[in-house]
Amino acid sequence: MDLIAQIQQAGVVGAGGAGFPTHVKLNAQAEYLIINAAECEPLLQTDQYLMKNQALQLIGGILMSQKQIGAEKAVIAVKGKYKEAIASLHDAITRLGASVEIFELQNFYPAGDEQMTVFEVTGRSVPPGGIPLNVGCVVSNVATMIGVFDAAQGIPVTYKYVSILGEVREPRVIRVPVGTSFEECLAAAGGTVSSDFAIIRGGPMMGGIVTKDDLPRMNITKTDGALIVIPADHYLVERSQLTEEQILMRAKACIQCGFCTQQCPRYLIGHDLHPHKMMNVIKYGMPIDESCSEALLCCACGVCEMYACPMGIDPRQVNIIIANKLRAQGIRYQHDSSNIIAREGREDRKVDPYKLINRLDLSRWDHQELHEFKAVDVDTVTLSLWQHIGAGSEPQVRVGDRVETGKVIGTIPEGKLGSTIHASISGVVTAVDNDSITISRNAA
Repeated sequence: MDLIAQIQQAGVVGAGGAGFPTHVKLNAQAEYLIINAAECEPLLQTDQYLMKNQALQLIGGILMSQKQIGAEKAVIAVKGKYKEAIASLHDAITRLGASVEIFELQNFYPAGDEQMTVFEVTGRSVPPGGIPLNVGCVVSNVATMIGVFDAAQGIPVTYKYVSILGEVREPRVIRVPVGTSFEECLAAAGGTVSSDFAIIRGGPMMGGIVTKDDLPRMNITKTDGALIVIPADHYLVERSQLTEEQILMRAKACIQCGFCTQQCPRYLIGHDLHPHKMMNVIKYGMPIDESCSEALLCCACGVCEMYACPMGIDPRQVNIIIANKLRAQGIRYQHDSSNIIAREGREDRKVDPYKLINRLDLSRWDHQELHEFKAVDVDTVTLSLWQHIGAGSEPQVRVGDRVETGKVIGTIPEGKLGSTIHASISGVVTAVDNDSITISRNAA
């Protein structure tokens, strides 16, 4: 079985983002393989843990992937401040005699956005509406490369490393079976400090908010890397609860200062994206049509509304609303094939994470000292059949079936983009529907 087939069989997907199937991404040819090890969002620590503790597997996965795509260069883009991680990577590279470069990034947000990473490493701007492959690059991340290494050994994706941070008694990195409940993850970190809390699923800039009411239904997927517990009345929680009507009404307070555009990372690498113009569309009730197609270029990093906007309103959400309306009309962004040149002043406008953390009122949880790592066993898992971009996986088990860890329980629909799903614990299937499969160790 070749590497692409092994990766597909193992169910490896992009572990730090939307879950793009890795067997598709690596079925290409490129000049560069770039590993995003920036841990882009504030507070997160999972990738740092993996680089320090699984560097050999990481470099092994990189070498396999580099060979697969025929890349001349393999580069790990990591923030220069992660000294211990970098030392571990250098040691692994030396031990394996690997031709892998370490590129030390400045500490800025969003350093880990794949288009920012490509620009930093190569000086090339991905075309608006394009992908890194358009400029000869394939970008992956730390956990995904470790997944590739495991796949080559016949080991499927059945567990996740997750940072449990914020208002918990014992912040730490844990390893849990895919499908573990959020409640059990919090328990593994000693429980929450307060009974009135919410959870950021992922990073504070781009992650979603999970309320206590949602908690019983939430389970770890292949793309989860962090759960950050914050007070239920935190600014980020309140902001997440704005309705579309409220967001559009607030847009009318825009003063057209242009700060959102001047700080926009995609604008700064040369893209024709102007968030303040999209605010103007809403403020003055202009038609949402092809003239607004630049909204489709927004990466939703949040710099415009969480850092740049002096009015505290919502350029990112407005861009998302406009982009969704454009997609519903079948409108796509059309690049004119002109050269993309980064704008002057980009270096001076990089967002300082420390200032960002302060503005987000997250300083009390910055650089939390972690308790010891914990591998967590659970008795029940609920595995989503939609853990990736593309079509949902098709169940291959029925209620009452006994399964062992690693057994295929969901497959990719014929001719579709998707991912294989595996049992993450041994037990009996207790529920199956179009969205998920539940397995319990102790079922009769």
